[in-house]
Amino acid sequence: MQALKVTDLSKTFDLGKPLFGTARPGVRAVRPMSFSVARGETLGIVGESGCGKSTLARMLVGLMAPSTGHIEIAGKALDNADPAAFGRLIQYVFQDPISSLNPRKTVRQIMETPLKRLYGMNQAERNKRIAEIFDSVNLREEFLGRYPHEFSGGQAQRIGIARALAAAPEIMVLDEPVSALDVSVQAQVLNLLADLRRDFGLTYLFISHDLAVVEAVSDRVMVLYFGTVVEIGRAEQIFNAPKHPYTRLLADSAPVVGRPLAAPEQVDSELPDPLNPPPGCAFARRCSRATAICRDQEPPLTEKGKDQFAACHHPIAD
Repeated sequence: MQALKVTDLSKTFDLGKPLFGTARPGVRAVRPMSFSVARGETLGIVGESGCGKSTLARMLVGLMAPSTGHIEIAGKALDNADPAAFGRLIQYVFQDPISSLNPRKTVRQIMETPLKRLYGMNQAERNKRIAEIFDSVNLREEFLGRYPHEFSGGQAQRIGIARALAAAPEIMVLDEPVSALDVSVQAQVLNLLADLRRDFGLTYLFISHDLAVVEAVSDRVMVLYFGTVVEIGRAEQIFNAPKHPYTRLLADSAPVVGRPLAAPEQVDSELPDPLNPPPGCAFARRCSRATAICRDQEPPLTEKGKDQFAACHHPIAD
């Protein structure tokens, strides 16, 4: 069963009309994309900075209105839904755990907010629910009277995860949830997320720059470039046998212990200009496999192997 279905979702930011002259075209941060996520699945989302990952995440949780497209969660269309409907179905875990928590509120006040606004629980019900959630994320109840600045990054991220769990969502969007943490703490948080997914039947969208982390936690991986999906498939296929040259570029660029750093082969390292997007494939200028058709025609996302799709005129052969 599908937990999430996205159809032709896109976001264009209006640049406004200048003082003189005609209005400029907007910046297309996310180009129309369609994908689905099965219940209980973890979909990893990777790509360079500026590829549209965080913009996509904010649209999915209702923090930003899409320019086009539709979002369905568990078969329910959320196009014009009440914001509380979003909150009860999908929650966001932010990258920076400290700054995502209100510094003027205690942890108890932070935890109580979704319980009061989404479910209207009374004090006794809130206390019971908070105790259950804190136990599930291995936090002591004595922390509830403290403020966010009193915690380490790992503890603060557990509180952020607990706040998201308080809404009892079906889907959690994890936007770089461990990038700000020490490596040893990263492992603890990732293990916690794996346990929570199993215990609560959660579905994850896991956004990260760390390909090793994405490979370890994801069932499938979606690769974004210049606001569009260039490849999607099973995690082991994406990392062991990529079809799109950009996916291989990402994998070759990731540092590996014991391997000297080397610049991967490419024609041009410059990203396309978002105010003047190129015709055809946006990756063509950086791709050593590009031909005339790549610079003229935008490649559609088509199946290049079993359950593996890529938007490329010249996909990489096995």
